[in-house]
Parts: sequence; C-alpha cells; structure tokens
Amino acid sequence: MTDWIFWIVYVGSILVLILHFTGFLIRRNMEWAVLVAAVALFGVNLLDFLNII
Repeated sequence: MTDWIFWIVYVGSILVLILHFTGFLIRRNMEWAVLVAAVALFGVNLLDFLNII
C-alpha cells in the first residue's frame, strides 16, 4: 500500500539530482531542493527500516 510513497520520493529525488547536475537549480537559487530531497529519502528509508510504514 505504501509503495507509492517510495516511488514518489525516489522519482522526485532522481529528478532533483538531474536538475542539480544540469545547473537548473543553481540558476534559479533552488539548491535547497537537494537538501529537501535527501531528507525525504532518508526519512522514507528510516520509516521503512523501523517498519512504521
């Protein structure tokens, strides 16, 4: 049931990573999105590890 959470977080993180390396985020002063993606990815993996979701 919670597989969609993983898909959303992982696809979003990959998208942010691509935008980061192409320079899109820095030109628009959105480098904070990389940190948000990292925290989201860590949070989902931690919740899965603890069997909360």
